[in-house]
Amino acid sequence: MADHNGIDDKLKGQTNKAKGEVKEQTGKVKDDPEMQTKGKKDKTKGKAQKGIGKLK
Repeated sequence: MADHNGIDDKLKGQTNKAKGEVKEQTGKVKDDPEMQTKGKKDKTKGKAQKGIGKLK
């Protein structure tokens, strides 16, 4: 399937960003620094993917 104007990357980026936010907030509630770190990592990955999608 062709990637039309980076839409696939934008959607994947938004999904990872949302997933990361959930992990980060869950980590805060559970006082789990490792989960918070994983959430921040997913959010960063999502932002990068979204940026790549915008460049296409």
